[in-house]
Amino acid sequence: MKKQELKEFLDEKVIKYNTFNFIESDPIQIPHLFTQKEDIEIAGFLAATIAWGNRKMIIKNAHRMMDLLGNSPYDFVMNHSEDDLVSFDGFVHRTFNSDDFTFFIQSLKNIYQNYGGLENVLKPESNSNNYQLAIHNFKKVFFEIPYQTRTLKHVSDPLKNSASKRINMFLRWMVRNDNSGVDFGIWKSHLSQNLHCPLDVHSGNVARKLGLLTRKQNDWKALIELDDTLRLFDPKDPVKYDFALFGLGVFEKF
Repeated sequence: MKKQELKEFLDEKVIKYNTFNFIESDPIQIPHLFTQKEDIEIAGFLAATIAWGNRKMIIKNAHRMMDLLGNSPYDFVMNHSEDDLVSFDGFVHRTFNSDDFTFFIQSLKNIYQNYGGLENVLKPESNSNNYQLAIHNFKKVFFEIPYQTRTLKHVSDPLKNSASKRINMFLRWMVRNDNSGVDFGIWKSHLSQNLHCPLDVHSGNVARKLGLLTRKQNDWKALIELDDTLRLFDPKDPVKYDFALFGLGVFEKF
């Protein structure tokens, strides 16, 4: 496919999948349960954190997380007692367990108390056009309180060449305003043009088949290669093509 034909093909897929109906089969439905900014952020961050594996199980366990937070995530984060955290016992999603969940709540409290919230602590420097250093610095802040070594693996670090798929997906949810009611666009201090397309097995395989990506590993270097290509198609909203790659891979088995 020529460049213009490929752009038109992908644009058609974005229109097909970036619709309100997308929500009912995606973990983004979890933050859509809420209207308060902080609730949306925390629910989205937790849902994105466990977004690997079977999609139905991801959604089921993310709903359970919200139930354990009394369906008021921000209030729970800021006002929970140690006794409240006992109810997490037995929670597990793949390798993410109740100890990890407990730490995440404690770390989020530290971030909202001392750093002004997730929007501030994940914001890139004004002279940066990507999130590599912002995500790396976020991880340092996230683990500045006492933690178990096992929990480190649940927050990725792009400076270690991770594609950071789940954090990039969360950033898309918070930053991008799609006018379709899917992505929230509530982080006004961030820029959509700096977002990264969440890269995993599905999107990576589709991108390679379409000639958007040549690198074989799904790592940060591959993500930058894919970003550079997608920004040629739409420099202001390159990450919209996540809907095209995801839809082609998951729904159309492209």
